Amino acid sequence: MKYMTSQEIRDTWLKFFESKGHSIEPSASLIPVDDPTLLWINAGVAPLKKYFDGTVTPKSKRITNIQKSIRTNDIDNVGKTARHHTFFEMMGNFSIGDYFKTEAIQFGFELLTSPKYFNMPLDKLYMTYYPSDLDAKNEWLKLGVSEDHLIPVEGNFWEIGAGPSGPDTEIFFDRGEKFDKRGIELIKEDIENDRYIEIWNIVFSQYNADPTIPRSEYKELPNKNIDTGAGLERFACILQNTNTNFETDLHYPIIQKIEILSGVKYEGQMAFKVISDHIKTLTFAISDGANLSNEGRGYVLRRILRRAIKYGKNLGFNEPFLHLLVDTVIKMMQSFYPQLISTTSIVKKIILKEEEKFFSTILDGEKHLLNSIKDGNLNGKEAFKLYDTYGFPIELTLEYAQEHNIKVDIEGFNEELEQQKQRSRQSRKVNATMKSQDEAYLQFDEPSTFVGYDELQKESKVIKVFDNGIVLSETPFYANSGGQVSDTGLINGLPVKDVIKLPHGQHLHIIETDSFEIGDEVLAIVDENRRLDTMKHHTAAHLLHQAIKDVIGSHSHQQGSYNGPNKLTFDINHYESLTSNEILKIEKIVKEKIADKLPVVTHVLPIDEAKKLGANMLFGEKYGDIVRVVDIDSWSLEFCGGTHVKNTELINNFMVTSVESIGSGIFRFECIAGDIINQVDNLLINLNEMIDQHINKIKNIDSSIKINNKPEIIGSFQDILNYRQYLEYASNLAKQTEKANEDLIISNILKDADSFIPENLYPETYIYTTNLNPSSLKPLIDVLYDKIKVDTLILINESSDKASYLVKSGKNEARNVISRINEMTQGKGGGRPDFAQGGTSNLNLLKTYLKGKI
Repeated sequence: MKYMTSQEIRDTWLKFFESKGHSIEPSASLIPVDDPTLLWINAGVAPLKKYFDGTVTPKSKRITNIQKSIRTNDIDNVGKTARHHTFFEMMGNFSIGDYFKTEAIQFGFELLTSPKYFNMPLDKLYMTYYPSDLDAKNEWLKLGVSEDHLIPVEGNFWEIGAGPSGPDTEIFFDRGEKFDKRGIELIKEDIENDRYIEIWNIVFSQYNADPTIPRSEYKELPNKNIDTGAGLERFACILQNTNTNFETDLHYPIIQKIEILSGVKYEGQMAFKVISDHIKTLTFAISDGANLSNEGRGYVLRRILRRAIKYGKNLGFNEPFLHLLVDTVIKMMQSFYPQLISTTSIVKKIILKEEEKFFSTILDGEKHLLNSIKDGNLNGKEAFKLYDTYGFPIELTLEYAQEHNIKVDIEGFNEELEQQKQRSRQSRKVNATMKSQDEAYLQFDEPSTFVGYDELQKESKVIKVFDNGIVLSETPFYANSGGQVSDTGLINGLPVKDVIKLPHGQHLHIIETDSFEIGDEVLAIVDENRRLDTMKHHTAAHLLHQAIKDVIGSHSHQQGSYNGPNKLTFDINHYESLTSNEILKIEKIVKEKIADKLPVVTHVLPIDEAKKLGANMLFGEKYGDIVRVVDIDSWSLEFCGGTHVKNTELINNFMVTSVESIGSGIFRFECIAGDIINQVDNLLINLNEMIDQHINKIKNIDSSIKINNKPEIIGSFQDILNYRQYLEYASNLAKQTEKANEDLIISNILKDADSFIPENLYPETYIYTTNLNPSSLKPLIDVLYDKIKVDTLILINESSDKASYLVKSGKNEARNVISRINEMTQGKGGGRPDFAQGGTSNLNLLKTYLKGKI
């Protein structure tokens, strides 16, 4: 076994599988694309799921990759064990309906044991297998693995809900008795240890799992697959002969930097390991467009950063330090992940900003901790509040408690934490399952051609009829993909409701199928107006994307989009909310590019040439060897398979209608283009209604008040800003008018208060008012009661077709009076003997009751 750097390990893995006919797939972004089941890309197979479930057919049935991944389910073990991480690199090889169990095991054996590759001693390797999977066991035996190195384990079956599943075989490396004197019972009984390191798992995906039936009844998949994962950090630990993963070249340079910054020598302390792991997670995740926030993946990153700071305090760091480690991470990793270089400054900026925020938060947390102590104890709920609200790791709370001789209810804390985890699990019922394969779709591979870039009407032939639709030999209908909605229209006069892509790329037209048979000649006609409006929005989205980069920075990438006939939405990552000025600048650039009448040119060329042009690619998207690049004056260059107008002039107009946060540092632009912009009045309906309510209130109170004219509509985001500003103006004016009117009414009431004293000293005095603010009634009756000095005072206020009444009594008659008024007016209310209140909507009965009393 020879020493290998991490880069040599990567190269060896990829070149070996490339020599076995595998195509090398680049690492996808850590942020999943169009996959709501995942918070992070957490395994090598995650971005390839669409190949395994048959949604898309890959260009090669054999794939290998090294995928950056994030998992946080074992975060508490990071630094405690030799091998747990939140960020790691997963090496994989995959077969989609090609080779299966025999070849997968043979590849694994050759790569691990051959002197040409990793050259691991066979006697150091142990393999587990599913007890009934004797094929896997026998294959290992054929290759010369000793039977006492083969261990049946009931848990060796990969299954996550419905979809592809199957038995697996795991490969362990024995590091010897110096790490643990116990033997293979550690593997058999799944006991946590640092001796037997699991380095590779090979999943034989051969069944369609169905949670409603026993596993023995699962049906075989139409296409059997191989899914593997091998941890780069674990390989490095073994091949570099280190005690833990943290002394390898994947972590030790960071630890050395921490030594320099802290002045503390590394001697295996957990703090160094946690910080090293967490700064890699932060650097890679932020570089891929994630941000820190209070929800979703942003919340995960915030907790990771705060946990790292907690351990930094153990090393004497009392001010921001994590951002100083970013350069070291990038220097270590940039040869394999060159995109890290371009995001260095933004990553450091975001981390520093969050560090400064948390170091100031620590002071608030300390105050809350000290204020929460009761009789030398801190209960579990308060400890959890420190953890959940103030971001205090429980270790930090325990450290403070020890310093101040405080006892912490750790069991209560754990109960609260478990309840939170349960809530989290329940809120994310959807998990990383794959769709079940549709055999009929998978087996249909007859070619069909999309001609809709140039034609919107086509005579064609039906080549396949499914239960829900038909496939044509040639079609002008665009299928829903790349953020662009599908076309609608007619085939032989029947409406096409939707168009979807099949695994082999054909377009399935969702239509009533009773009228069609294979071989029928048909006329396919796309709804031209809908397509044109959609193209306007799609081309505008390209202009918007580049304008966003020009204004807020190249770190901002597309995170999702929708391009339809009535609007476009465009999601981006950014580390703070966009200002109104930034939004207006972005909108202005798009409008200028439309006015410049720029040609929109599509290049069809090999992907390597497209990359050389510098065209924007969607992170995580998989492209073929030949790609389409949409080129707008060499200013906007994007990989895109959608349809577009030929010149920006045809877009005609553009308007941003809203920009809002949709969580975790992701912001959504919503915009309209073309003739849709003439409907801008409709966008302001809600604001208009609220404005009119305030204006009517003002006029009802005092028609002589001068009200400014509403702003003119100019077809820009400025309209939204102007109307919001005008709404604030109208609202404030209405409040001022209402307050002035109320002050006048109250002043007149108080001025005439003496006249309310009854000559016959009748024990009840009634005062009737109109349109007073409900919040002013209680203070008013208190003042009047003190001034008039009667036994019982009843204040009645009529407003908006109803009346409320308050009773104050020195003779403890308030509740009796309210009961009497309720009975006579069909009202409701109650209270104490000295004060009560109620109300009625029957004003006629109320006025009848009040006759002779006011």
